[in-house]
Amino acid sequence: MAATGSQSAGTGAGTGYGGGHRIGIDLGGTKTEGILLDRQGNQLARHRVPTPKGDYDGTVATIRDLVARLEGEVPADGKATVGLGIPGTISPATGLVKNANSTWLIGRDFTRDLAQALARPVRIENDANCLAVSEATDGAGAGCGVVFAAILGTGCGAGIVVDGRVLGGRNAIAGEWGHNPLPWPADDERPGPACYCGRHGCLETFVSGPAVAADHLAATGETLDAATILARAADPAGGDGCRATADRLVGRLARGLAAVANLLDPDVIVLGGGLSNAGLLYERLPAAMQPWAFSDRLDTPVRRARHGDSSGVRGAAWLWRPGEMPTETPGG
Repeated sequence: MAATGSQSAGTGAGTGYGGGHRIGIDLGGTKTEGILLDRQGNQLARHRVPTPKGDYDGTVATIRDLVARLEGEVPADGKATVGLGIPGTISPATGLVKNANSTWLIGRDFTRDLAQALARPVRIENDANCLAVSEATDGAGAGCGVVFAAILGTGCGAGIVVDGRVLGGRNAIAGEWGHNPLPWPADDERPGPACYCGRHGCLETFVSGPAVAADHLAATGETLDAATILARAADPAGGDGCRATADRLVGRLARGLAAVANLLDPDVIVLGGGLSNAGLLYERLPAAMQPWAFSDRLDTPVRRARHGDSSGVRGAAWLWRPGEMPTETPGG
């Protein structure tokens, strides 16, 4: 499914795609994952490599090499299409990357540079939109009219799918949930941590993986990653410090998601990213959201992404519709 607001460009010939294979790439803050799908959407190969943080040329090379590795592993009749999810978006005004948590991408003509490196057209979409497409198609949001899918990982973003189509927005910023302020902040939550966007108190600075780790460090003096904190919080012997950090996370997420319910009232909220693996979120969030919702009763389910860590990369592959092949000519 081609997502609204995605951009494609290419320098390769418009032939040689006869096998119908599709490659999806998910560019994350710490890892880059690639998947190869056949015409029916079956996974043929999947690989994950470290993201060269802060290195733009290295990022382009990493994606180029990952695509070559995927294509080389499984015999294919011609080249595969390539779709890419990034923690940012392509500006409709300039064609350059904007709003990227991976700040070394900002202001770059990533679509053009990847198309040149891969010698074929490339479609790029926000990674949370890719997650939303995947989960709305055959995941935790399948059959739902309005799906709100949030990534809780190195950063924090979201995608919105309405009746099977991504809501991109006029400025390609629909779903930029992580850069709204934390709703109903307590005194000790103001003005909030500094965000790379230049403001203070964005949701991303409270509910992303690094934010949870920083919050725990400030409260306890203990250096732990978010996954460890939440795992210990779920263990009766895990310690009061980890449970208190988890309590703060649940409270902040509940306010953030209740604000989404008040504005959008989605049929389902789907969580992806590293923090989404914490079972305690699904046990506690629905009840924690209720007091902040402008409704006598809030029935919105909160579900873990069915395809887990693969959801975003699968959605990226689906930026090219089944049977849809590039027709751009060199320099197109």
